[in-house]
Amino acid sequence: MARFRWTSPLVQVIAVGFICFCCPGMFNALNSLGGGGQLDSKVGQNANVALYTCFAVFGLLSGAIHNNLGPKWTIFIGCATYVLYVGSLLCYNHTQAGAFTIVAGGILGVGAGMLWTAQGAMMMAYPREKDKGKFIGYFWAIFNMGAVLGSVIAFAINYHVTEQKSLGDATYGVFIGLMGLGTLIALSLASPYNVKHSNGDHILIQPFPTWSGEIKAIFKLFLDWRMVVLIPMFLSSNWFYSYQFSTVNGFYFSIRTQSLNNILYWASQIAGSYSFARVLDYQGAARRTRALWGLVIITLAFVATWIGGIFFQRTYTIHDPKPHHDFKEGSSYVGPLFLYMFYGLNDAAWQTYIYWLMGALSNDATVLSRYAGFYKCIQSSGAAISWRINAVGTAFMTELIVCFALLVASLPGALFLAMRIQDRTEDSGEYGKYEVGMEGNGGTEQQPIGDTPKGPSRTDRVFE
Repeated sequence: MARFRWTSPLVQVIAVGFICFCCPGMFNALNSLGGGGQLDSKVGQNANVALYTCFAVFGLLSGAIHNNLGPKWTIFIGCATYVLYVGSLLCYNHTQAGAFTIVAGGILGVGAGMLWTAQGAMMMAYPREKDKGKFIGYFWAIFNMGAVLGSVIAFAINYHVTEQKSLGDATYGVFIGLMGLGTLIALSLASPYNVKHSNGDHILIQPFPTWSGEIKAIFKLFLDWRMVVLIPMFLSSNWFYSYQFSTVNGFYFSIRTQSLNNILYWASQIAGSYSFARVLDYQGAARRTRALWGLVIITLAFVATWIGGIFFQRTYTIHDPKPHHDFKEGSSYVGPLFLYMFYGLNDAAWQTYIYWLMGALSNDATVLSRYAGFYKCIQSSGAAISWRINAVGTAFMTELIVCFALLVASLPGALFLAMRIQDRTEDSGEYGKYEVGMEGNGGTEQQPIGDTPKGPSRTDRVFE
């Protein structure tokens, strides 16, 4: 039996999974109720616009923050902003202070950019190349268990509530407690310089350059063709949340049924991500072949699901929303439920594929933190726009068509990159052999990873 090591790459990624279980997982459960669980959904919608706008800006810059502070402090600061946001919703129950909730949403956008950039770098850089899909699947499963649990809590508390109303203080209180736990767990994360594979190999990580060098490297991503061709895919990957959570779940179903739907939505994400990740890691085919087959699978899945969504959307409109549908209606509830579950499954597979593609481009934690930040920047820009479109009362069918069109527009760029995926990442070399020098130090220094540098280096101070 393998000896447990806290500094094992898998253990560290699982730890981040539990942190995200407590913080973004609970947030997803809350957000998928529509309007953050508030009867007046406009407050939650406008808070989401502020959230994703700030997320877009700080998602891009968070690669530099992570590469300087390290994952522990980057994730800790990010988690603390989730607690503040849910606290603002609890406050709104008593004060109707919408401005505070919107400001808290903006602050959450800053923190979420930091957390997700650090998480993405760890999830893509810590595993060996043959295990990248597996690590993504493990993380996604644990993370979404948080949303499942959050939805179970909301369903249990609101089981006897059949009309539309805001969530109670007890529900928000439970969410705040769990998010606080996740924030504390972040303090236990190991320094990347101490993370080792079972054979003693360290992960590949570049030393932090100057701030100007780091910022320059981030903005060069806008000229990197591999990132440019994925921009439509990045943009579409959260665009549909406003439609699914507010237009479908929020408008059509009763409050307790929304919670039940979300239990199954996030459970479908667990199944979708884990099973699809195993396909992407299948060692019986070349990595380019797996990239192409993966793209075929997610294309067929989302086309079938969204065509089904068109037929469902024709049954109600913004002017005739037909709300308060309940799970006790029986057979008439089953069809919409399965559609909503497939929306969740497709979301998980889509984002798993994105992370797997980016992970196939590099093994360097520093580079991958920039990729993750760039991804979250574009993703959140799309989400900010889509939540604003939702907030101004756009026709439901128009929202759906825009979501569908963006997914289709993502395919050419994804195909272009998938056809150029190599079986071996260019910077892979041998794990633990050396760090690649960066522009900040002239690009010539090669320092053994894990060796203690002579003198107090910048990386010693920040990655603690």
